[in-house]
Amino acid sequence: MALLKKWRDMAYSETANKGDLQRFWNTYFEAEKEIYATLLKNPDEVVSGTVKELADKYEVSVMTMTGFLDGINDSLKEANPIEEMEEDTVVNLGFDKALLYKNMVAAQADWLYELEEWNDIFDEETRKALYKEQKSSTTIVKEDKVYPNDPCPCGSGKKYKKCCGKK
Repeated sequence: MALLKKWRDMAYSETANKGDLQRFWNTYFEAEKEIYATLLKNPDEVVSGTVKELADKYEVSVMTMTGFLDGINDSLKEANPIEEMEEDTVVNLGFDKALLYKNMVAAQADWLYELEEWNDIFDEETRKALYKEQKSSTTIVKEDKVYPNDPCPCGSGKKYKKCCGKK
């Protein structure tokens, strides 16, 4: 069975005790935070190796590394084959810094996008701009409804019902 399937079965178990699942996620988030802190110290270095080698390097279990790889995959310059990944699959952690930051914001992972290592990568103004860009990208703007007697939005000067609102 591929590692990702095992990870998802374990992490999103419907049958697990809620307390156990909460402890599992708390432990995972701490490990994730440590890995990101290490990666962000040298953001231009592309770390690669097998899943097992990376788990050993960051002193986490293979399952924790699988979850980490699942989480970071959308922020990588070159995606890993996470669906069929096994312990001996070679993966890389070459991430796009701005995309990673925005994905952390999107995930509402303040413990990650507020890591002090970001201070050496982006100044405060850039971080605020990336944060705002991510937040506004998911904001739905509802256009004003045009009523029949309103001026037509095309700019003709006619009422909507006599212009673009004709059937």
